[in-house]
Amino acid sequence: MSVQHVRLGLLLLAALLVGCGGDREFRDLQDFMAKTRAKPGGKIDPIPTFPPYEVFKYGAMALRSPFDVPATVTAQRASGTPAVAPNEARAREVLENYNIASLSMVGSLYRDGTRWSLIDDGVGQIHRVTLGGYMGKNHGRIVSVSEDRTDVIEIIPDGEGGWVERPRALSLKENH
Repeated sequence: MSVQHVRLGLLLLAALLVGCGGDREFRDLQDFMAKTRAKPGGKIDPIPTFPPYEVFKYGAMALRSPFDVPATVTAQRASGTPAVAPNEARAREVLENYNIASLSMVGSLYRDGTRWSLIDDGVGQIHRVTLGGYMGKNHGRIVSVSEDRTDVIEIIPDGEGGWVERPRALSLKENH
């Protein structure tokens, strides 16, 4: 190190010491802090205790919604007419695992002469269905697919050991 560097370092050190030595600038701040420290401390309320959260699992998705109109028996069987009954022997389709009230129509496609309805299953997947397909837990058979509506006929128990058909429809919701 050269003598010039040492002199420069000493000069900077002296300037710093002179700059920090004047505490008259901060006298008002020091007075405020002293008054604040002299005041008695406040009492802090303890943290409130909350009851533990209890998990509730909703298990009635497969049941009829209490807000839907109850199914009433409107069809009367004539003598000699075969009763309506679901085909239990056929393979079940994916959308038959969902309550029809939880399904919604989100669009439609027309390709190669066939109209397809796009159905949201409520858990993030879109399914493509057309005439003759099935959806809903009550053996709902798709009987009509239009640009903005999908008509389904469900087969539900009539309460007397038989079955009755109930029409349902999924309409395309308009976004506002």
